[in-house]
Amino acid sequence: MKDVSTQISALLITYNEIEHIDAVIDNINFADEIIVIDSFSTDGTYERLKSMEHVKVLQREFINFADQRNFAIKQANCKWVLFIDADERISPNLKTEILNTTKFPHNFVAFKFKRNFVFEDRIMKFSGLQSDAVFRLFIKGTAKYKEDRIVHELLEVQGNSKTLENTMLHYSFSDYNSYKAKAEHYAKLKALELFEKGKKPNAFHFYLKPLYKFVINYFFRLGFLDGKAGYTICTLNAYGVYYRYRELKRLVSSRSPEL
Repeated sequence: MKDVSTQISALLITYNEIEHIDAVIDNINFADEIIVIDSFSTDGTYERLKSMEHVKVLQREFINFADQRNFAIKQANCKWVLFIDADERISPNLKTEILNTTKFPHNFVAFKFKRNFVFEDRIMKFSGLQSDAVFRLFIKGTAKYKEDRIVHELLEVQGNSKTLENTMLHYSFSDYNSYKAKAEHYAKLKALELFEKGKKPNAFHFYLKPLYKFVINYFFRLGFLDGKAGYTICTLNAYGVYYRYRELKRLVSSRSPEL
């Protein structure tokens, strides 16, 4: 029987992820339990998950990412929590590192995973993405997501943490249109977060902040070395900043936040 101190709960939150769901569940089948919190998907994701005998799936209304992730953590029954998004894939080497990390003693309670961003079937090596790392593994009870961050959620860790050596793949956007749509979605969520904090946009936010974002990522973080795809990514990331403050202006003007 496996030592309970090494057991892993793999957690996933979903909404309309039918394109990814089979692959991601297969990718985390080494976990001792798999729990998915679905936000009432309409594309067959929930039905597909229900057909998987080794997966526990619950449906819950989506409030924000931090709230949904914290709810998922409460459902975990194992010592270790492994969070993964539907568009992420753990490499074989990272899988081995995860299993060793949960098996052998150390002084760390949480671990970040480095991510390789895949766009149009190629890995982006620059464009501001080269330092991308996110918390994905931690001991239950030592970490939770900060509730006032409704997008780009922040994990608060009580204890020592480190970044694992191996990487995961991030298939966040397949093409220009999907990248733009997601950039606008996240911009709306960030605008709502700023609105709730009483922030108001000005000319600096509309012009200088997007320009700064593009210049830093394309020139200083070497986005031009990623070729045409790098230019697209840097442009859309800058557009996302502009769209955030355009949405914030709408919220401030209407005083009625709507997504």
